Amino acid sequence: MITGDHTVGSLNVSRETYERLEVFADTLQRWNPKINLVSKSSISDLWIRHIIDSVQVFQCTIPKGHWVDLGSGGGFPGLVVGILARQFAPDLKLTLVESDQRKSAFLRTAARETGAQLTVLSKRIEQVEPLNADILSARALTDLSGLLGFAQRHLSSSGTALFPKGATWEKELAQAQREWKFSVTPITSITEPSSVVLRIQGVSRG
Repeated sequence: MITGDHTVGSLNVSRETYERLEVFADTLQRWNPKINLVSKSSISDLWIRHIIDSVQVFQCTIPKGHWVDLGSGGGFPGLVVGILARQFAPDLKLTLVESDQRKSAFLRTAARETGAQLTVLSKRIEQVEPLNADILSARALTDLSGLLGFAQRHLSSSGTALFPKGATWEKELAQAQREWKFSVTPITSITEPSSVVLRIQGVSRG
């Protein structure tokens, strides 16, 4: 029996969800020459480097309550989370924070074209009122110590932060542990074995 399902990374999605991801990819490729949402070197590898990489962040937790994505830029992982939530977590509240006005315009356009239900805040992260997120994500934004500062402001006391990190993640983690207290579970990336998604809870100043 043909179900119309597709596999994206290790996640089986409906045909409708896959088509929304394709619409998002097309929208990004249209906008990228104007505002450089992703590097030219990675645009040809958009699905693995960015979309599947974002899908695995979505899979690292149970998506419920209020998900906040900081520095959303080209929509990774925030816009991908919004597309997946239509199928897997339709009650999820999703907020994307992006200070760059042009990137915010892109995010709103991509959300409209894909049907992703989300809010875009065009403000600096430190100027946004505390968002009390149940889930907090940020990709390629700043070092882990800086991210934990944002988490202290915007993550609820019982919430979970999901931070993808590259090959130097252990060095960043060691530095952050000198400044902060938190529990952490490194989850090996499916797109790059030397990278991880850090699942973090219980953030407080060290």
